[in-house]
Amino acid sequence: MDAQQSAVRPGGIAVAAHAKVNLDLRVVAVRPDGYHDLDTIFQALVLHDTVRVQPAAGPPEVRCDARGVPLDRGNLVWRAADALAAHAGFAEWPSPVTIAIEKRIPVQSGLGGGSANAAAALLALDAAWGLGLGRERLARLGAALGADVPFFFTGGTARGLGRGDRLLALPDLPPHHVVLARPPAGVSTADAYRWFDESTGGRCPPPAAGAVHEAPDLGAGWPRAVGVWRNDLEAPVIARHPEIGWLALQLRAHGAVHAAMTGSGSAVFGLFDVRERAERAAAAVAAAGVWVALTETLAGPAVRDLSPGGLSPL
Repeated sequence: MDAQQSAVRPGGIAVAAHAKVNLDLRVVAVRPDGYHDLDTIFQALVLHDTVRVQPAAGPPEVRCDARGVPLDRGNLVWRAADALAAHAGFAEWPSPVTIAIEKRIPVQSGLGGGSANAAAALLALDAAWGLGLGRERLARLGAALGADVPFFFTGGTARGLGRGDRLLALPDLPPHHVVLARPPAGVSTADAYRWFDESTGGRCPPPAAGAVHEAPDLGAGWPRAVGVWRNDLEAPVIARHPEIGWLALQLRAHGAVHAAMTGSGSAVFGLFDVRERAERAAAAVAAAGVWVALTETLAGPAVRDLSPGGLSPL
């Protein structure tokens, strides 16, 4: 394919990049390279950023409506574009585009916003540049950008193994209302895992009987599974940020059937089976001056085309 064939036509492609929570997260091994093997359950949420790819009159660029988000190669979206162009055999982006990110998912929250944006950018750019790689190939390409990027091509409820990039689709968690709360301070993934290693001496906790491995019971038998869910990163993070533990306690006190830190934090989620309880919980924690969102669980892909007529070259 030459640059002329992949030229971007007027218009735009918009893709919803949905947040995720980790219903359960087990650190099962410390790898020789210093990274960690996981056994986790991902759950997609309705809350989403929007990634828009549009023709650029000048040089390619990344824009974002949130402060503090890098707009150069420090942004995973830019690196996704570089990786996709290189995979397709181009020395540079095959046609200049502007990638605009409308942020609704807070950064350093454990909600997967950066990875979801990268997945959405791969999907949109694949269409914009007329590459036709498809979701499966894009997901494999995304795994090199971030361990949880492949999940956003799957969405719904899924078990993640290895670094979290080996996925097993699970029956969807029954629909729940979800309250998200994030204290002012974020937590970097690197810090969370370093604190975990310091707290455990590099030894991983033994797996609990019936933990993630009973995840197929998330259908009719999900209440039995929730009793053994945990996040191995939670205790060492809460030791440095006790407000995270307080938020989880508040959500439980207001009727959450499960509440915990998601991923490496700092956001906390609560699952509710009654919307009114979720609304009261959201109002209670918002009164403490933290970021709060009321959303729902989501089945199906966690990157979704929002463009009229579907994904197609611009």
